[in-house]
Amino acid sequence: MAVQLRRHRRVVVVAVLLLLVAGANLTAVLLWQPSSPTGELWHQVLLGAWPLPAFVGLALGTYELFLHHRLVAALGRIASPGMMEHLLPSEVLKAFLSSIYGSNEANQDVVSGLLGGEGLRPHGGDLTISTNTTVKIELQGIDSKSYHLITTQSYQFRHQIPVDRFVIFATSSVLLRDTINAACRYPLFELFFIPDQSLFLDSVDDLQHATKIAIDYIDHEGLRRSAEPSQIPPIEVRFDQWSHYLTFFQKAMGPLPKLSPHDHLGDLRIFECDLSGIADDHVVRAICGLTINARMLQRTNDGFCYWQPPYPSYVERIGFDATGLAVDHALEQEFSIMPFTFRSNTLPAQWLSAEQLQDLYVRSWVLPGHGVALLWREMRN
Repeated sequence: MAVQLRRHRRVVVVAVLLLLVAGANLTAVLLWQPSSPTGELWHQVLLGAWPLPAFVGLALGTYELFLHHRLVAALGRIASPGMMEHLLPSEVLKAFLSSIYGSNEANQDVVSGLLGGEGLRPHGGDLTISTNTTVKIELQGIDSKSYHLITTQSYQFRHQIPVDRFVIFATSSVLLRDTINAACRYPLFELFFIPDQSLFLDSVDDLQHATKIAIDYIDHEGLRRSAEPSQIPPIEVRFDQWSHYLTFFQKAMGPLPKLSPHDHLGDLRIFECDLSGIADDHVVRAICGLTINARMLQRTNDGFCYWQPPYPSYVERIGFDATGLAVDHALEQEFSIMPFTFRSNTLPAQWLSAEQLQDLYVRSWVLPGHGVALLWREMRN
């Protein structure tokens, strides 16, 4: 505001000076009677010159005092949101971040997290954004050392996603876990992380055989339909095809060098599901909503589990059910919910019994890198 006020004052001062110069020239022309050829020449120069500073000063003052604010407001109405809708989201966001954060290669990470895609089409046509998201996390004990982590995630997308494929990534690598969201080349996917490397193959087997998917979709006639939860046998993607799914197997991504699939044969699996397999007419033109129910084997002594969204999601609530974790006369556990989001309507951190756990009402945007963790430990008096 102070900068704008100083600019306004400078412009007004310049306009007044120009008008004074024009007034002095006109006064000289009217009062000066030259008596020599040289004087006559200068008289003609002043006579021809005084309208220019008068016109410029008058135009500048009129614009600054009367037109500037109206013109800026009109351009704002035209440019926002009308003009913005025709620009590429990634380019707009990159330019904005550079003007605020400064030039930094890491700005691309912020762009990817905010957009949930590359943002190379106007209107965000290539972005996956869920405007209504619910999550349920359930723990089912197997024995004193392991349990099944069951997650049910429901998404309703802002735009129809023009695909009929769903991709599942499973990894035990922290590096891949933190990079896949930005590197995925498919708009519809889910990422599962298995912290214990020794359980990786068993957890992947769980995912492959227990995952159920439900969809709201557009059929070949353009009608919206729904398909009930069904188990789709995911087809494993061969490692020599991984570069078609993840950018970092094709080229370097910022500070991350190009990776080799051979180095991750033991900590990464990629599966693809044909969503037409659960549609009544077996033709899916676009996806409007998606629900994934997945199960993974995990270690109980990890003491935590968590959920993060694969794309920007407005999360209504996250539910928890840990009543089935304790088995085989194990010691009773207590639990604490730890959100890491912009904000969440939750109680201060406290430890509760499994029966006391309640839904967490987030009611806010949750971006890749955000999420919520459920911690547990042996019950203390």
